[in-house]
Amino acid sequence: MARFTPEELEAARDRVVPDVVADGLRVLFCGINPGLMTAATGHHFARPGNRFWPVLHRSGFTPRLLKPAEQQELLSYGLGITNVVARPTARADELSPEEYREGGRLLALKVERLRPRLLAVVGVTAYRAAFDDRKARVGPQSRTIGDTRVWVLPNPSGLNAHWTAETMAEEFRRLREAAES
Repeated sequence: MARFTPEELEAARDRVVPDVVADGLRVLFCGINPGLMTAATGHHFARPGNRFWPVLHRSGFTPRLLKPAEQQELLSYGLGITNVVARPTARADELSPEEYREGGRLLALKVERLRPRLLAVVGVTAYRAAFDDRKARVGPQSRTIGDTRVWVLPNPSGLNAHWTAETMAEEFRRLREAAES
């Protein structure tokens, strides 16, 4: 992976990270927002400590461990990636409540258009803020967007230390089994 200077990472705040999407996906994964490393590389979940790619593989969604630069391969498995908020930041706490709410509104429109079987928001705090659901927990939600079922997964950031790769993979596995049924 390329190394970036602090100046290069700061310059990435203005970049747009394209979604990896298609119509009718099995699962559309939704991150909180791009981090600066993701924005600098153009690849989702690109920070080395992020556990998204290892957990995705460990849970059986992919037959091998993908690198962030291989994100387009997700489409061949019926998977995609988007974000609640498109604006890159160094930390999620830089986002305002208004950005989360507007992101939730735009995400719902995107889901209505793309019609994935499941929307999986990675991060219960982001889901709560985007959809004004303060009682949401990790797992399936009662909310649907059109015919799309909604699921909340633990945030795979390395900062989310109370979830291990193993316990996270179990939650991702539950989602995979729901997507296959």
